[in-house]
Amino acid sequence: MKVTSVEKKEKSTVELTIQVEAEAFEAAIQKVYLKTRGRINVPGFRKGKAPRKIIEGMYGSGVFYEDAINEVYPAAYEEAVKEQGLDDVGYPKMEIVEAGKEGFTFKALVSVRPEAKLGEYKGLTAPKEAVEVTEEDIDGELKPYIDRATRLVSVKRKAKKGDTAVIDFEGFDNGTPFEGGKGENYDLKLGAGMFVPGFEEQVVGMKAGEEKDIDITFPEDYHADLAGKAVVFHVKCNEVKESQAPEVDDEFAKDVSEFETLADFRKDLGEKLKERKEAQAKSDFENAVLEQLVENMECEIPDGMVEAQTDRLMDDYAMRLQSQGIPMDQYMSMMGMTPEMMRASAKPAALKQVQVELALTAVAKAEGIEVSDEECEEEAAKLAEQYKMELDQVKAIVATDSLRKDLTLRKANDLVISSAKEGEKPKKEEKPKRSRAKKTEEPKEEAAE
Repeated sequence: MKVTSVEKKEKSTVELTIQVEAEAFEAAIQKVYLKTRGRINVPGFRKGKAPRKIIEGMYGSGVFYEDAINEVYPAAYEEAVKEQGLDDVGYPKMEIVEAGKEGFTFKALVSVRPEAKLGEYKGLTAPKEAVEVTEEDIDGELKPYIDRATRLVSVKRKAKKGDTAVIDFEGFDNGTPFEGGKGENYDLKLGAGMFVPGFEEQVVGMKAGEEKDIDITFPEDYHADLAGKAVVFHVKCNEVKESQAPEVDDEFAKDVSEFETLADFRKDLGEKLKERKEAQAKSDFENAVLEQLVENMECEIPDGMVEAQTDRLMDDYAMRLQSQGIPMDQYMSMMGMTPEMMRASAKPAALKQVQVELALTAVAKAEGIEVSDEECEEEAAKLAEQYKMELDQVKAIVATDSLRKDLTLRKANDLVISSAKEGEKPKKEEKPKRSRAKKTEEPKEEAAE
């Protein structure tokens, strides 16, 4: 392997031209030939026994080039990057320049870790929401408990909006029943909008035992067989039920919680809500501070770095879905998304994560932040305890360098956040615009006679 040229490009990229000598390329071609000859049929030879020269004569001298290049270039690229001392942070873009008996040459556009130029990073100011919990807020926390304890009770009156009507129904298109248009003892919540528009409104006012025909016209965007059609539903109301909420008192509190009184239950709900609001306010404040840190930084981030981080986010999301028994392709199908749409939605988060990492790395460098071996050992022990694993297992999975990097970024993050202050976000100073007016010459003073 020989690097024949190194050229710096825009956005923290470097283009390397790399030459792989004839000997290494020939060895790769021979390896590919031995691996693939069993799949090539050549008249007059048993499968897998045809000499390489015969195959190359039939299919061309470059028949094995593509696979041989794929065999060789990853190691050649890695060696070239190491030789040039480049910190590659993304996937390279490859371009084959030429290939032949003399070897092959390719270009690699390398995304290198950019140098971030820090602006202000200490004493940043960001707003922090004041946390307050009102009685209305506590009522909102109590509502799910009330909803779960609410019961449907049969009533002897006409159905009204908000009731549940238990109905039998069958739909007819020009007197003929259509598929999917029939149901028995169906619980229809009136006003929930679960049926085709106009249906629930006509059930309102029916009593138990009453039957009626309901005229409905399906929307134009309904499925093809019924789109825009006028049909008739024959409906029988079997029962009308209304929701009866429980009495919200001490007995209710005993039934739905570990507290003896409603007052104690409400107090606990309020305290927990306050904790959540405080945690959210803290998180929002810290995010606002980090946004300022990034805004104050000057850095050209290579596209490859963002693409690599997007891949990591996609892989992580796929693993979390899989842990819930949902394959990624099934999830995308349910959400009506393509892989390209998923990547596009993940890219802004990936860019933000890359920006924050680069900014915090620059802070750590500026402050001379270091992480000792003992701190790495302590962090590995915490992970082992958290995930109920042996310490050696954690060390086998998580490299010490990775732990050191995470702890360094954490220390830098703590430094920036701990020095930040609550208040209005400072307004950016607008740079004065240069006048485009043509400069006029000042009149020259006449020389004294």
